[in-house]
Amino acid sequence: MIGDDIANTDRPPSSEGRSLLIREATPMDPFDLYRTLSVRTKSKILLVVMDGLGGHPFPGRGISELEAARIPNLDRLASESICGLSTPIAPGITPGSGPSHLALFGYDPFRYNVGRGVLSALGIDFDLRGGDVAARANFCTVDNGVITDRRAGRIPTEESARRCEILSSIELPGAELFIQPEMDYRAAFILRGEGLSGDLTDSDPQATGEPPRDVEARAASGPKAEAARRTAGLVNAFLRQAAVRLASHPPGNMILLRGFDEHADFPRIQDVFKLTPACIAAYPMYRGLSKLCGMEVLETGMRLEDELNTLKAHWDRHDFFFFHIKKTDSCGEDGDFDGKVAVLEEVDALLPKLRDLGPDVLAVTGDHSTPCLLAAHSWHPVPLLIWSPRCQPDEVTSFHERALARGGLAAIRHVDIMPLLMANALKFIKYGA
Repeated sequence: MIGDDIANTDRPPSSEGRSLLIREATPMDPFDLYRTLSVRTKSKILLVVMDGLGGHPFPGRGISELEAARIPNLDRLASESICGLSTPIAPGITPGSGPSHLALFGYDPFRYNVGRGVLSALGIDFDLRGGDVAARANFCTVDNGVITDRRAGRIPTEESARRCEILSSIELPGAELFIQPEMDYRAAFILRGEGLSGDLTDSDPQATGEPPRDVEARAASGPKAEAARRTAGLVNAFLRQAAVRLASHPPGNMILLRGFDEHADFPRIQDVFKLTPACIAAYPMYRGLSKLCGMEVLETGMRLEDELNTLKAHWDRHDFFFFHIKKTDSCGEDGDFDGKVAVLEEVDALLPKLRDLGPDVLAVTGDHSTPCLLAAHSWHPVPLLIWSPRCQPDEVTSFHERALARGGLAAIRHVDIMPLLMANALKFIKYGA
């Protein structure tokens, strides 16, 4: 736009500066910038994500899980790295796993978000189609109508599969139902039919001591409100029948649904950052998330050693690896302080083998914090280190929250980590003349 000082004159702006051309500022989509700056190189980035990594001083101990853990390799790596505490979404906001991982991959979590159900469905390789509505399901324990355990004692996957089979024969008018096991107490719930909407509230209150909730349309009016009300009616009809059919199958005698959504297309990491990205994750949801971003999902086993072997086997084929570790989060959600410490120490023992592969950039962080103190996701910032030969190390010498708060990255945001990894890998060219 030409400024008011020359907008009403016939005289063209001068290239010699005799007239001023003022353009209206237009915010650039960061992805447009990254597409312009990114280049293909042979350098390799390894992003290690310990789910629920961040902790908090525990009553009676006065230190966090990371402070309690014996992690000499992580401490040594921190002393060679630039460090900090990263905010997944925004200060004070407790993140879900989906948006916090998307932010780690460079996706603005306010612009790119997707319901947990879509990630669950993609993670089990379900053929999710346009118009399908998906939700994440938890089998839970209900006593006298009140939830006493949201995870049904973490029943094994085969027990969830048995319950899915019981529920799969439920018939709903005008819609096809799919319910398939994901892992442990988790399952994927999908409705297929005409005129459905994923704009729904959860049946899962995400707390014990409360009854499961009715599902409702989020909006009272608008183009999809009627479709959402109809879909909510179908879901509630399913839940009423599920309560009857599961009543005699404790501890998983009820099912909770959350994260309703419909499939959407996201920009692919290959196109934005010009990478050949790969995901190594044992849990289906993180595989689904990676698939949504365009990563190749590599088959792997449940143990850390399995994931390491998968990484070694594919090291020459990719230049970006997302290496996911789940059990830090599981222990945090169970309030198992000693268990989380043990997982941290197991990861620390693995670290030299990761470094032996020779990554050009190695980052260690988490998607969010899951302090054993709260036994849940929290708003606390997440430990982070970035190592490369060009990282400009700070004075941090220990990998725990109090030490990292003094790091050179200070209060960075998750969404800004990926550009730093690209820069340290020399995969960005200069911006401007």
